Amino acid sequence: MTSTTYLGFPRIGRRRELKRALETYWQDGNATPLLDTAKALRRRHWELASAAGIRTVAVNDFSLYDHVLDTAVLFDAVPDRYRTLLRENPLAGYFAMARGNRELHALEMTKWFDTNYHYIVPELRAGQRFRLNANKPLAEWLEARELGIDARPVLLGPVSFLLLSKTVDGSDTLNLLDSLIPAYIELLEQLAQAGVAWVQLDEPCLVQDLDAATKHAYEAAYTALAIGTSPKRLLTTYFGSLGDNLTLATSLPVDGLHIDLVRAPEQLDSVLSALPKQRVLSAGIIDGRNIWRSEPARVLPLIEKIAAARGTDALWLAPSCSLLHVPIDASQETALPADLRSWLAFAQQKLEEIQHYAKALDGDATAKAALNEQSALLTARKRAHGVQRNEVRARANTLSPQATQRRSSLAHRRRVQAEALALPPLPTTTIGSFPQTDILRHARADHRAERIDNHTYEAVLREEIERVIRFQERIGLDVLVHGEPERNDMVEYFGEQLDGFAFTRHGWVQSYGSRCVKPPIIWGDVSRPQPMTVAWSRYAQSLTDKPVKGMLTGPVTVLQWSFVRDDLSRDQVCLQLALALRDEVHDLESAGIRVIQIDEPALREGLPIRHAEHAPYLDWAVRCFRITAGGTSDGTQIHTHMCYSEFNDIIEAVAALDADVISIESSRSRMELLQAFEDFRYPGSIGPGVYDIHSPRVPSQQEMVDLLERALTVLEPGQLWVNPDCGLKTRGWKETEPALVAMVNAARALRTAIAASGV
Repeated sequence: MTSTTYLGFPRIGRRRELKRALETYWQDGNATPLLDTAKALRRRHWELASAAGIRTVAVNDFSLYDHVLDTAVLFDAVPDRYRTLLRENPLAGYFAMARGNRELHALEMTKWFDTNYHYIVPELRAGQRFRLNANKPLAEWLEARELGIDARPVLLGPVSFLLLSKTVDGSDTLNLLDSLIPAYIELLEQLAQAGVAWVQLDEPCLVQDLDAATKHAYEAAYTALAIGTSPKRLLTTYFGSLGDNLTLATSLPVDGLHIDLVRAPEQLDSVLSALPKQRVLSAGIIDGRNIWRSEPARVLPLIEKIAAARGTDALWLAPSCSLLHVPIDASQETALPADLRSWLAFAQQKLEEIQHYAKALDGDATAKAALNEQSALLTARKRAHGVQRNEVRARANTLSPQATQRRSSLAHRRRVQAEALALPPLPTTTIGSFPQTDILRHARADHRAERIDNHTYEAVLREEIERVIRFQERIGLDVLVHGEPERNDMVEYFGEQLDGFAFTRHGWVQSYGSRCVKPPIIWGDVSRPQPMTVAWSRYAQSLTDKPVKGMLTGPVTVLQWSFVRDDLSRDQVCLQLALALRDEVHDLESAGIRVIQIDEPALREGLPIRHAEHAPYLDWAVRCFRITAGGTSDGTQIHTHMCYSEFNDIIEAVAALDADVISIESSRSRMELLQAFEDFRYPGSIGPGVYDIHSPRVPSQQEMVDLLERALTVLEPGQLWVNPDCGLKTRGWKETEPALVAMVNAARALRTAIAASGV
């Protein structure tokens, strides 16, 4: 009989119960409701999986904030500055590491491979000592056992943990492997003594390009873990192909191997040849990162091939990766058209699909009939109205090479813009959004529920825009924003106004901590029926003589942060988005908006994991951005924003965007990201963020001056802009106002110092 499992499940709950419990705890400090909610969610999700027929559920995949942070705490990889608080109040110390507090900086945060999930980066040092510091994996396994549920603890593997960490002293994290492994061994022995049969060791870094030293680290680590008492070990890889790491992965002394057959179906034959027959093969056959039902015509031949080669006793069927990246239950989406809803599979439906495939492979006629019905639904999808639109495809196919070009060189544009905008040295601005107040949230909810009409709602928005404009004028910002009070989300807002998109009510996905997003669904060809942002930008600009930025989300980010159709290549979908946004850019320019920001925080996120695949992606991603901004006048200043990105390996592509100004996240890393610009002479202007908006902590003016002075060791004064790391939507006004006042004063102080020095 074919076994079924999964690698991880969404944490937040059907109705974002975890988000609400977290934010309540952060306000009142009462841990009991938070911990009760977490326990109830774990139980609900395990029982849901068991009811779907899943043989073995995942435990320790649940986290109050982030699983990588959990691993750091589990093995006592805690920087000294948090230890006192962690000892006195473990939850408060844990969340200080995740998001900071009024006294402590948070740890860095960055993207989890090429997803929109953000993980907390463990901070290590040479000579780091590790020890088993908690019993979370065992405790959750015992919880499941009490419910009569067969479970498998999930652990981030030791080598990937080190590779995903950073050291504060520049030493090699892999030098710490010998110190870390004994703590893993102790944990495995603890689990074995309790009766745990299998443990899952996630090593996603095995799908990356690895040097000889890293491959040796894998060999040393897993040889050591095989000694002594341990549950059976499932080595899990995902997000790509093992490629040239296949021999390494199949030679490690483990009892099973999980591979991603959605991202990399081509690896199956080589894995079947290389994997010892006695080992379990966990086949990732269902897409854990997208929301479309699987195509039986693709999946059945794969699993039949495996069964023919190896039998079914040592075959597990599973999603390609953790289901963390998808919502929980598509059956809740009753507002969607019935045909579209029938094409969707969220986490719960994916588990049901897995069970259908397992039963079909074992000869169950009912399961085969269910898969035949699924095939018929997907065939109908291809013919549905709006999936293909001739006018959209014709425009994309007839695009001229000039569409990617600005009218003049960057140097010429800089001179024209300097005269037109008349900005001071070190100009100050924000990234776009301002705090979303309770008044705004209630007004938006009332408007959606038709409790207030359009006129009343728009009056609330106009009042908020004017308040934000006056505030920015009062504190002395140089380039203003309208604050985006009308926007629910930086992608959803645009998708709601574009053809080819659909929206869920409960399709929430965790981005980090309590931050949840509801990605739009791109199901058909994309076009813009009418202007989306022009009226609000024009109104904001009418309130002030200072320039107000028009704010757009760029095509690559809309693509990356949506659930994208799987029947058209991503580059073609991105091109359709670029053309729709290009129309918006030109309408903003015609409305008198002199500064337009096209945010691309997901540009680096979309970079393929393997270096050999970087160039093709960057070619079309850069081209789509340039199409969006192409054709604008020399006096229109184009900005872009990128956050939580390592720029070193894409710095030339960033320059190729030909934006006039880029703003980047850099405060958590204390300007480390600017190292990318030391060797590469970036031609445009740069705004490295000077305070972390994801933390409630308000930095001092002097801290910001210090960061700007660091930036000036890499950048020329004429290149430097001053801004926060990201938008201020998630912050409150009590933090935002003093932080921005300090930021403006820091810029003014540094201007005075530069003028006095004659630089």
